[in-house]
Amino acid sequence: MTDVFGLSHKDTSPSIGQARHEQVVFCSDDRSGLHAIIAIYNTALGPGLGGTRFYPYESEQAALEDVLNLSRAMAYKNALAGLDLGGGKAVIIGDPAKDKSEALLRAYGRFIQSLGGRYFTACDVGTYSEDMDIVAKESTFVTGRTVANGGAGDSSILTAYGVFQGMRAASAHTFGTSTLRGRRVGVEGVGKVGYRLVGHLLEDGAEVVICDVSEQAVERVRKLHPQVEVVADAAAMKAADIDVYSPCALGGALDDDAVVELRAKIVCGGANNQLAHPGVEKQLAERGILYAPDYVVNSGGVIQVADEIQGFNMDRARVKATQIFDTTLKIFSIAEEEGVPPAAAADRLAERRMSEVGRLRGIWLGR
Repeated sequence: MTDVFGLSHKDTSPSIGQARHEQVVFCSDDRSGLHAIIAIYNTALGPGLGGTRFYPYESEQAALEDVLNLSRAMAYKNALAGLDLGGGKAVIIGDPAKDKSEALLRAYGRFIQSLGGRYFTACDVGTYSEDMDIVAKESTFVTGRTVANGGAGDSSILTAYGVFQGMRAASAHTFGTSTLRGRRVGVEGVGKVGYRLVGHLLEDGAEVVICDVSEQAVERVRKLHPQVEVVADAAAMKAADIDVYSPCALGGALDDDAVVELRAKIVCGGANNQLAHPGVEKQLAERGILYAPDYVVNSGGVIQVADEIQGFNMDRARVKATQIFDTTLKIFSIAEEEGVPPAAAADRLAERRMSEVGRLRGIWLGR
């Protein structure tokens, strides 16, 4: 059995790391077929914010484990993004291609509304801005809506921009300059985020190497940027002669074998959960490879959707996403001072903010 109020595997400090999830809500509506779980890890900084994942989990147990880990990760991401928001996440159990309907999404929206503002939802795997527009018919606590409805639209815009800022910081730390000009950057996965990241890199003067399991995605990049180089697959990318490796596809890209093969000096990408298991961050450090923690550099997306809460303004959100550069540099500095990998330094910085600000607030009661 999963400890509903327990934690994932992260080794964290006593003040935050031994805390438990504040609230876990199981949602069921037989008429629409809704079966969902909403998890709020903590509200030390404000109401929980995190997307809704619509996925055909093999069991409710698997869905519960996922939402507990995801909601906890969002607390750390939001804290380091400088947002006054806590960690939350939701999962809807089912196949979005078959089970998603207006009735189901509206039923889900009513459950969100019942929490009184303790949780704001947004898009994630299996859900889109158009879905959030439907959820918003029943709840006022929804972000990630379409531009036509006053939302931020495609969050990959600032996700890619934030990854670029994190990469600039990693370059400054490693090579002594924040520009990627003249550096070879390998982007693995050129979907929404990777596609936009390639544009930022080329504009900065970098040489770009790409790969993707989708030939269509590769051709889309090549059509706009014919100067990019293409390698066969992820294995070829890791073994390529590149300065920066940027995983922007699925998680778990860095396992024991990948660390051995990798020739890059920097890892900085948009994918979530890039490290296949605990300990990989130490292996990277031992090889002299600088790892920019994924939940730090890919936080531009959550910054973008969070800005909707006060009425979306892209310029304001972009300024905040630009600060990812300074935050990433600070994490590298802490890592050196304390003799720990950047991933551990990022956790400590997030925990510090949650602890210090959390003392002033307590449990978020809604609006």
